[in-house]
Amino acid sequence: MYLLTVSLALFGEAYVRSSLLVGSSAARTASNLVESAALYRTGLATDLLTFAGVAVLVWALYHLVREVSHRLALLALLFRAIELAVHFSAIGFGLVALSLVGGGEYTQSFEAAQLHGLVGVALRAQLAGLGIGFIPLGFGSALFAFLLLQSGLVPRLLASWGVLASLLLAAYSFGVVLSPDASDYFYVGMLPMFIYEVSLGCWLLFRRLPPTSRSAA
Repeated sequence: MYLLTVSLALFGEAYVRSSLLVGSSAARTASNLVESAALYRTGLATDLLTFAGVAVLVWALYHLVREVSHRLALLALLFRAIELAVHFSAIGFGLVALSLVGGGEYTQSFEAAQLHGLVGVALRAQLAGLGIGFIPLGFGSALFAFLLLQSGLVPRLLASWGVLASLLLAAYSFGVVLSPDASDYFYVGMLPMFIYEVSLGCWLLFRRLPPTSRSAA
């Protein structure tokens, strides 16, 4: 599930949004959405599938580590649930942007420049929601990684890296809220988490975990 959600997220971010959204030009972005509306809708649908996959992943992680500390596992689950609520809601702004460029009676009172500006606002709201969701994601992931470290189910170095990478992601996302200049450190916040999730996904895929006492019962 780690590898699946990472793959879907890369498609939505690295292929769809990076090819269609032009941060320096609202007019070009609106034009891209008109010309490639089907691709953008596919990207939004992929995002929804990603978040659904994350829900399954979080459920599995909770059951994997709840015997280490039920309270911390619940707290991690809560943080990740907040993340999913924010991320699912953010997709709505993408649909608003599509409805604006799709035309209709309610958009006829706007001039082209105004309409492009509204599209830009909707898309920035979507990106802001996705970014804010990384804060509870980081906190929840750090707790899950800490519980994996305590459990001994995964290598200690990998779990320790997960704690660090998750906190870096949360710190980076919080920094962007404080100052737009923090976005210059995108790879510092994102790359360690990418390495952790891919590495953990590969390890869990090829390594059979021992049964817990509950599953054995």
